[in-house]
Amino acid sequence: MNSEMPSETHPLEPFFPPHAKLLMCGTFPPKQNRWSMPFYYPNFINDMWRIFGLIYFGSRDALVDASEKTFKLDLIKSLLTEKGIALSDTGKEVVRIKDNASDKWLQIDRPIDLVSSLAELPECRALATTGEKAAGVIAMLTGSEVPKVGEYCDCTVRMGDGVERKFRHWRMPSSSRAYPMKLESKAEFYRRMLVDTGLV
Repeated sequence: MNSEMPSETHPLEPFFPPHAKLLMCGTFPPKQNRWSMPFYYPNFINDMWRIFGLIYFGSRDALVDASEKTFKLDLIKSLLTEKGIALSDTGKEVVRIKDNASDKWLQIDRPIDLVSSLAELPECRALATTGEKAAGVIAMLTGSEVPKVGEYCDCTVRMGDGVERKFRHWRMPSSSRAYPMKLESKAEFYRRMLVDTGLV
C-alpha cells in the first residue's frame, strides 16, 4: 500500500438485478465532485449511458437528462434489470496516486471478491470489463489471458462449493472520453458483446 496517500473504499453497492446474465465491471468511480448521479459511470462526460442509449433506443441521448446535466437513473436501472445486466467494479479499495480518476494512476489495494459476487448471480455467464486495468484484474482473479479490446477469453471460476463456472470475459473499450475511439464505434463493440450474451 502507498502509505503517503489515503485509501478509498468503493462508495457504491453492487447493482445485482435478479436473473442477471452479465456482470459488467469498471475499475473505480471518479471522485464524488465529478458525479452527476449516485450510480455507476456517474460523470456526465462519460459515454457509457450514451452507448446504452444507442444500442437499446437508437439514440445517444435516450438516457441523458441534458437540462440537468445528468442521466435518467430510474430508466437506466429499469433497463439493466429488464435485460439482466449487473454492475460492480474491480477495485473495492484503491489509492489515487495522482488524486484523479485515471486508471493509470489507480492502485488497487483490494480487488472485487469475484467468487462472492458471482455467488449472488447464479445465472451469470459472461463478464465484461470496461477498460484495461479492470480487464487485468479479472484476468488475474481467473488465471486467464487478458482479452484484446472487443474480444473475449474463456475463463473458469471455482466457486466456494468447489463447483467450476465457465464464463466469457469480454474486454470492452473504455467509455471515458479520454479513450481515442468514436462513440458510435464503441457502441458497436458493446452491441456485439450484448448480442453474443443474448441481451440484445
